[in-house]
Amino acid sequence: MSENDKKKQKDLKEERKEPNKGSDKSKDQKSNEPSIEERFKETEDKLLRSLAEIENQRRRFEKEIKDAFEFGSFNFAKESLAILDNLQRAKDAIKNDSVLKENKDLEKFLENINIIEKDLISIFEKNNIKRIEAQGKKFDPNLHQAMAEIDDNNSSPGSVVKEIQPGYMLGERLLRPALVGVAKKKITKNQENEEKK
Repeated sequence: MSENDKKKQKDLKEERKEPNKGSDKSKDQKSNEPSIEERFKETEDKLLRSLAEIENQRRRFEKEIKDAFEFGSFNFAKESLAILDNLQRAKDAIKNDSVLKENKDLEKFLENINIIEKDLISIFEKNNIKRIEAQGKKFDPNLHQAMAEIDDNNSSPGSVVKEIQPGYMLGERLLRPALVGVAKKKITKNQENEEKK
């Protein structure tokens, strides 16, 4: 055989090998591609994740709507408390004014202020706004704001002995803390000296 013949045979062998190489590549590509079952599982997983996300979003929206109905009037209610406070201050100022005490119509005027105050309290109660009972209760930092410590041997330390301004709740939410004076034990000079020692 001549060298040309050998070369032709070699070229033919290489041509025969190349299609095999190509078919090997296609087999490799097929083995790298996911099977129908794998694709189905992947699609199913994506679908379940999407459904879970939709369900979470639905719950979040329901909670926001519920909160909007329950606490949408929060700022309005908080500012309305000033009206009630001012009515109480007006009553106290009128009762303590020496010139007005001599007026014979004072009782009628105070009676009208009391009616307005009761109506306002009634409206608050209908809208789930309730006054925090503070007097004589144990000091609770979640409901009360201490404004002063008052020496008082008759009350237990840490109990509320004076309510400076009433506090209110809107449902289970604090609308305004009660401003209070808290009892502390009255320390005598002998006890104070012993503590210093």
